[in-house]
Amino acid sequence: MNPRKVPARWAEPLQPPPGYFGAEDSPPDETRRRLVLDWAVNQRIASGWHVESRSETQAVMVRGEPVNHVLHAILSLVTCFLWVVVWAVLTVVNRVERVALTVDAQGHVVAVHAPRS
Repeated sequence: MNPRKVPARWAEPLQPPPGYFGAEDSPPDETRRRLVLDWAVNQRIASGWHVESRSETQAVMVRGEPVNHVLHAILSLVTCFLWVVVWAVLTVVNRVERVALTVDAQGHVVAVHAPRS
């Protein structure tokens, strides 16, 4: 099993395509900033992320699922603790990533990554 590589596009800054704001070079208004945030959220959704929470100015995206420890504890008891090995591997391998996306006054998307859990 090969470790999953992160595509290079995830490491790039998440910015809308050139000309997204229209012809003017002035900073975007509130409506344009919401459109940029919508664009950034849609790009992350296309890459496998899910929206955890959303407001007009910020979106929190999450990728991955937490381990169901209650289910694995029950399976461990039923299998006389043989399932503990699988449970330990899933706990180490399975990661949940979170990122908060906001759009600043200049229309740039700012992504703040939470520590991996």
